[in-house]
Amino acid sequence: MQPIQFTSETSANGVLERTFTLDDVTGVLFSPASGSDSAPLILMGHGGGLHKKAPGLTARAHQAVRTDGFVVASIDAPGHGDRPRNERDRRWVAELTRARAAGESLAPIVAEFNSSLAERAIPEWRATIDALQMLPEIGAEAPIGYSGMTLASTIGIPLVSVESRITAAVFGGVYAYRELLDAARRITVPIEFLLPWDDTELDRESGLAMFDAFASKDKVLHAFPGGHHQVPTDGRIDTRFFARHLGRVGARSA
Repeated sequence: MQPIQFTSETSANGVLERTFTLDDVTGVLFSPASGSDSAPLILMGHGGGLHKKAPGLTARAHQAVRTDGFVVASIDAPGHGDRPRNERDRRWVAELTRARAAGESLAPIVAEFNSSLAERAIPEWRATIDALQMLPEIGAEAPIGYSGMTLASTIGIPLVSVESRITAAVFGGVYAYRELLDAARRITVPIEFLLPWDDTELDRESGLAMFDAFASKDKVLHAFPGGHHQVPTDGRIDTRFFARHLGRVGARSA
């Protein structure tokens, strides 16, 4: 098995950030600067057009590390961040830009593009889990969760449907197409689903259909006013989901 190669390291406010490579995959690991033996691991995906250290993702990762003592890993999706975009991906992006400017539905393009990205990203995430479990500060027994909206959900839903090591997940902001609904029907772990009620790009009916499709008995829907990029940070959205389902290791009170 190919080990992770750490390429840089910084530390601030009690959080250690280490960028890494794993074959062609580029990623970052956030962990408590004081140590994190066997702490729960959160896999955080990023949105479309973003990257492993996008500001919102980094802020959530730092909160998870400081508040609960979690370790957080993020990798660049294919064609994002430090990973070059291939010619087919560039055509999909151009089609999305044209359809958005023309006020056309993005759903057919999103379904095709994101399905391709998920097909490539799922084995990369599974290899990343394998490599992270080899690290002494994580190990094979650490509980694992997955979190991410939009593109991160279209990758994460099929990932969680086939990866038994992930035992809790947060999704949201996705268009319900057949392959994604089929994957959701195979998921039984605890789920939290976020639904921007006024999203003009992804209609609420799709969000409701996605939530209904999950086979999980323990699932919660959080709907809130706002659009595609307006997830509240004022306490309305539950921040204790992973603490409840994965446990707290070496954490202090929030």
